[in-house]
Amino acid sequence: MTEEFKPANAPSTEAPATAEPAAQGSQASENAPLLDAAGVTALRERVIEALKTCFDPEIPVNIYELGLIYDIQVEPTAAVTVTMTLTTPACPAARTLPGEVEDKMYLMAKAKDVKVEVVWDPPWDTSKMSEAAKLQLGLM
Repeated sequence: MTEEFKPANAPSTEAPATAEPAAQGSQASENAPLLDAAGVTALRERVIEALKTCFDPEIPVNIYELGLIYDIQVEPTAAVTVTMTLTTPACPAARTLPGEVEDKMYLMAKAKDVKVEVVWDPPWDTSKMSEAAKLQLGLM
């Protein structure tokens, strides 16, 4: 990935959606209207909100605040790529969590095309958690 992930509290330079979302599983059409900068920003915000509804089953904190999301790329075609990890390769959610993320990108964020990439490098550790997550888990 060439674009660096920005934390939830970082100011965004991107911008409300102007294209109609397509049905799940469809590829962005060459004739589909493109999102302007405001549309890309709005879609990215919906992606983050959707990610905040996904939880690791063993930790009562959403995956975004846990720091499991390494990168979010949003294209003007409304295609979204989420690069994520899990707390460990043996995580019980390894089989279900990436699919849940993908489903929520279509259903909640209204992305047209979604790719979820699970990576193990760099490995996750508690330093990737937000201050709110650390506070919630009593680590601060």
